[in-house]
Amino acid sequence: MKQNGKRYSKMKQAGFTLVEMVTVIIILGILVVGVSSFVIFGTRIFVESSSIDQVLGQSRFAMERMTRDIRNSVPNSVRIRTANLGIFQCIELLPIEASSSYLDLPIYPDTSSTTGTIVDNNINVASGVFAIVYPLANESIGGVNDIYQASRNKRFEVQSSSSAADKITLTFASSVQFAEESPIKRIYFANEPVSYCFESAINSSIVNLYRYANYGYFISQPVPSSMGTGVLMAENITNNLLVEPAIKVTEQNLMTNAIVHLEPRFSVNGETFKYQHQVQVTNVP
Repeated sequence: MKQNGKRYSKMKQAGFTLVEMVTVIIILGILVVGVSSFVIFGTRIFVESSSIDQVLGQSRFAMERMTRDIRNSVPNSVRIRTANLGIFQCIELLPIEASSSYLDLPIYPDTSSTTGTIVDNNINVASGVFAIVYPLANESIGGVNDIYQASRNKRFEVQSSSSAADKITLTFASSVQFAEESPIKRIYFANEPVSYCFESAINSSIVNLYRYANYGYFISQPVPSSMGTGVLMAENITNNLLVEPAIKVTEQNLMTNAIVHLEPRFSVNGETFKYQHQVQVTNVP
């Protein structure tokens, strides 16, 4: 085609038809749905795995901490209390700070004294700790352990200590007289008791585990509300504490030491797993 002496060419214009556009949109929609489903599925697996790992980590940490404290507890200091309604179950014990053999202590029928000597086996006896000799569990006085009842004269506060010639001289806060002599002349040193409590949440079947410390000595085992604020150790426990207690104790006898049975049941993402762990209290009076 010529116009004004110039040649022009008519170019053909091309585009998408409506059918082609709809087809592309459908294909893209299918791809998006498939990819998003894959992403959502992968995210769900990651979240569930993270939840399981978190509960497993909490449970392992709690069991290891309880095991260490129970195994290292003063003989006959372990006791258990379960609420009548099953809203809590607590185990109380007295962790050992140090131990040794005594050489000379004011023990009945000797006269009372403010001092005593023990073997220096590279231990540190700090001011304010309690010296304990031959603690027993006294069923005759309602199951009250010697350790928790000061009038039993098995536990006295150390005011200071000094070491010389492979011996440590203890100075007590007042004139003392221990009630009984240990058959193997053992003496233990400890601060204050600790408690682990499985507690039901309000209006819930879920149980949480707390650790309490620095609340002092009670003649009768205290309830959680008497021990201040506890540290949360583990969650998602589903034991019915009346029917399925999380803690059991086999008392010591002439053949074996006391054994603590830890049996908490954990639940996560609809699945449950239960510990069946035994801890032997290896120390003897």
